[in-house]
Parts: sequence; C-alpha cells; structure tokens
Amino acid sequence: MKSVEEQIALIQRGAVDLHSRDELVKKISRSQETGKPLIIKAGFDPTAPDLHLGHTVLLQKLRHFQVLGHEVHFLIGDFTGLIGDPTGKSDTRPPLTREDIERNAETYKEQVFKILDPQKTKVQFNSTWLGELSSYEMIRLASQLTVARMLERDDFKKRFEANRPISIHEFLYPLIQGYDSVAMSADVELGGTDQTFNLLMGRDLQRHKGQEPQIVLTMPLLEGLDGVNKMSKSLGNYIGISEPANDIFGKVMSVSDELMFRYFELLSDRSMEEITRLREDIAAGTLHPKAVKVKLAKEIVSRFHSAEAADDAERNFEQVFARHELPDDIPEVTLEVAEEEIWIPKLLQEAGLVKSSSDGRRMITQNAVSIDGDKVTDVKAEIKASGEVLLKVGKRRFCKVAFS
Repeated sequence: MKSVEEQIALIQRGAVDLHSRDELVKKISRSQETGKPLIIKAGFDPTAPDLHLGHTVLLQKLRHFQVLGHEVHFLIGDFTGLIGDPTGKSDTRPPLTREDIERNAETYKEQVFKILDPQKTKVQFNSTWLGELSSYEMIRLASQLTVARMLERDDFKKRFEANRPISIHEFLYPLIQGYDSVAMSADVELGGTDQTFNLLMGRDLQRHKGQEPQIVLTMPLLEGLDGVNKMSKSLGNYIGISEPANDIFGKVMSVSDELMFRYFELLSDRSMEEITRLREDIAAGTLHPKAVKVKLAKEIVSRFHSAEAADDAERNFEQVFARHELPDDIPEVTLEVAEEEIWIPKLLQEAGLVKSSSDGRRMITQNAVSIDGDKVTDVKAEIKASGEVLLKVGKRRFCKVAFS
C-alpha cells in the first residue's frame, strides 16, 4: 500500500486545483486506518456518444484512484441531461430525449471501461435520487443559495451583464449537481476547471446536510492537435478513442514536441520520473523526440486497441511517412454513378473518407485532398466517373475507388 504522501503525489499529478490538500490528507489517513476506501465521484452528462482523449483526462485520474484502492463511482447524469446544462459559453445546451440518453449512456460504458476497471467501478444514474425529490424538497434545496451567489459563476455573470437571458432552471443545475454529492456521500469529486463552481457547490450542500465536505480536484482541459484550443470535435483538433489504430497513431505523431509531454503527464501510465528522464534525454541530444513520441502513440493505441495494433500502426506510419509509400491495407470500394462526372466532395463522402459533402469541401479548402497524387484545390471540381482513382484525405486516409 502506498503511503499518504505517495497517494497525494499521484492524485495531484497533472491537476490544476485541490480543495484542499490538508483535508485530503486526513481522509486518506482515515481510510488507511479503517480500511474503508474513499468514494470518488465524477459525473458525465451523456450529451455525445463518442469520447476523445480530452474526455479521458478525468478517466485517467479516476484510474489513479482505483490503483490506490479507492471506490470509483461513475455518475451518468441522465436526470441533468434531460434538463440541459449551461454550456459555460453564452447559452444553454439543449436537453436530450430519454432515448438519446439511454443510447449514449450505453456507448459511454463501453468506452470508459477501456480505461477503468469494471470490477472496481460503480456506474450510477442521478435520476435514481433526483427523480424522487418532491417539489417541496426541490424548493427547500433552492432556498440554500442566493441569486447573488449564483451570479458569481463566470458565465452567468457575463450573460447577466450583457442582458442575455438566464432561465431559472439553469440556476437549478449547479444545485442538483451538488445534491448528487450529498446523495452519494462523496469523499472526492473530480471535474474539469470549467466545472469548479458546480463542484464547490457540492461541498456547500454537504455542509448543510451535516456531511463532511468532499474534496474537489479539478483537471485541465486538454489542448487539441493545434496545441492552442481545447480538444473538440467541432474544431476538428481531436483524437477519438474509437478511431482506427492508424489514425490515432498518426494524430499523436503530429502533435508538437512540447504538447507531447503535456499528453504524457495527463494520459500516460508512465511515472513522472520516467517522463522527466525522457525530456532530459531529448534535451541532452541522446534521444530523438520522434522516438519518444512513438512511445506515447503506441501506449495510447494499445490502450484503445491492442499492443499488436500499435505495432502494426507504427509499421504503417513508417511505411507511409518515412518512406513515402502507400499503406498495404488501403480500402477499396466500387461506386455506381449515373452521371458521367461526379462532384469531388460527394465522391469523398461516397468513399467513406468524410462524413458529408460539406466536410469534403472543408478538407479541400484546407488543401488536404488529393486524387492520384494531385492536390484538389477547387471545391466545385468534378472528375470523370470511370476507371479507378486513388483518393487521399489528410495524411492518413486513403481509398481506391473503382467506377462501375
């Protein structure tokens, strides 16, 4: 069993804020004395079914708590998802249907257990207790907080000052998220830095209920492939954990050398001592940054696919990028086109290389599309629908198309 200081060091790895360290020391010490694990809470609203590496920063920290012997409660906010979460920007995220929530929740569970130990994870739904609250109890809960306190939340404050509407139910959202901590008797709650207000709300409500307030641990928002903005599907700078092994490997290899160590700290299972040695070896010139990046890429691919897939992805990367050859496993499709010519964005969609023709246009404007080795620059261009063509989108997506 790790000492209290060793546990604190692992828990604080990569974290932004800890409220508070002294309280956490007391909780861990008591846990060791009694043999009773701490209850670790992290909530996820099932707003989207596909996770990317940015989402896994919290999951990796939950895994650290599992390694330390504590009890992880993975909370799916099915009740809060029906309400609609304030986005932290300028408006309210639209509420989901019950069908959306159930479908996304199942997908979440499939993905998170690629990181978490399912035998040491308790999956809960907050509708279990929130759905049982009476209107009287909800009003009593709301009476524990003032409007002035709510307006301390940065996004609410900005919208209020800009005369943008704030619905009453949005004020309830932090309250019911905090009430989750009361219902679960949480010892520690994890969240991103954008959730700090809501996480601290849990501490306040626990005090009101006579519970020992939870520890709040905030984790940073992981930068995406551009190294500037947070990882986001809408910005196209993400690495999806369900993407093919070759895509994950290639995307990791595309990050900057500095961002690579950010990923190591937040996503890798390697110790900080080993990561520090890798950085020092690069600085000393005894190790090339690419070799270190390969270690990171293989670790991540292995986590979400397998060690064998990681080896294959490395070989494919070397074949395509180091020797400028085509990969061995280029998919082939046969398309039947009624017209003599086909619009290139539509062709990319039909070949499965982009999700939509608008996505195809976007890739062309980014100078990321080539046909038979020639770059495509005109979003209105068409090609003859005859013979065979080799399509390439970005650095890693290929497809051979035969027209019938």
